[in-house]
Amino acid sequence: MTIGTTPHKRARKTTGSTGADHPAETAEPSTTAAPPPGTGSPATEPGASDAIETRIAAEDPDTLRGLFRDMLFVRRFEERTAQSYQQAKIGGYCHLNLGEEATVVGMGAAMRPTDYLFTNYREHGYALAKGIEPGRVMAELYGRSTGTSKGWGGSMHMYDTATRLLGGYAIVGGQVPLAVGAALAIDYRGDDDVVVCQMGEGTTNIGAFHESLNIAALWHLPIVFLVINNQTGMGTTVENSSAEPDLWKRAAAYRMRGERVDGTDVLAVRSVAGKLIETARREGRPALLETVSYRLKGHSVVDPAKYRTDEDVSIARDHDPIALWQNRLLDAGVLTEQSVSDIEDEVTERVAAAVEFAEASPHPEPSSLFDYTYATPVAGDSRRLPAEPLFADQGVPCGSHDLP
Repeated sequence: MTIGTTPHKRARKTTGSTGADHPAETAEPSTTAAPPPGTGSPATEPGASDAIETRIAAEDPDTLRGLFRDMLFVRRFEERTAQSYQQAKIGGYCHLNLGEEATVVGMGAAMRPTDYLFTNYREHGYALAKGIEPGRVMAELYGRSTGTSKGWGGSMHMYDTATRLLGGYAIVGGQVPLAVGAALAIDYRGDDDVVVCQMGEGTTNIGAFHESLNIAALWHLPIVFLVINNQTGMGTTVENSSAEPDLWKRAAAYRMRGERVDGTDVLAVRSVAGKLIETARREGRPALLETVSYRLKGHSVVDPAKYRTDEDVSIARDHDPIALWQNRLLDAGVLTEQSVSDIEDEVTERVAAAVEFAEASPHPEPSSLFDYTYATPVAGDSRRLPAEPLFADQGVPCGSHDLP
């Protein structure tokens, strides 16, 4: 297959010209008070605070409370995950969405249930936002057979075909080419679904990122690339790892629309993401969305984040999306202290139920370890477990294959 020659069965409607004549669409980013990377304070554009008050006033109060409930649920779920990890109930690597709840919930609200989502290894909140039962998510974290990946995937490998969460990928950027392939399949079949491909800011520096954006733009695929800029790639700031720290501008190289929004503003994320998703759906025009937020903890549960100064920690706490959203809704009269308490109790109960389900679930049987190595049976597939003789399954005594 030659790059640039699309195998499409159908052509999507486009607005304006395409290819070399298509103008770049990365004008100034959305003015939703997005914090510039590395600066530690959101952009204070004129009318930014008034804008969110206006947007809150225009929304249905039940919808606003629902967004708060969902964000708080992700927060408490992740806090309980950290506790279970420290109690050695969860193994492997474990990365949390603490500080990114507004982006998680806003993107989930912008997607249709039939849209596909590919994520990196920081995906627990996205699994919940996609509609997977919390008990199954927690069970996967616990390595139990009732989990989303039957206990074999763990924290970094959530997967659920029913809700169209197609991973959890531990390799940085491993999900990006696969997400483009899914978008190509959608276009080839003539469906109207969209793929959202989530990644961290560090992924924008790998080759597969640029190759994937190039193909998506050439073939007009229905995909939105979601870049979570939480200021720090592991322990390195964006400015120290990216020659162009304004990551939304990366889209310009492929004449693709690029936007940046405040990742702590759930309404802003939902609004901008929704527009990009629907444009991808209707017109086959991919886009890149950079959401800027603050990671409240280290890169993983075991990372003490000593590379952060006290000022960095204070700034991150000042931009806690849960506290910001709660205060805004209290000021608007959408929430009361009593309703906050009631929602907190409800969320705590749901998290406890998920933990109870996980702890009561069985571990997977060792005999099932190789059941999903291949999608279909493969002749000669070895199912030798660790410490078993190399040729035991062929009836050859251990050591008899040695040379004389």
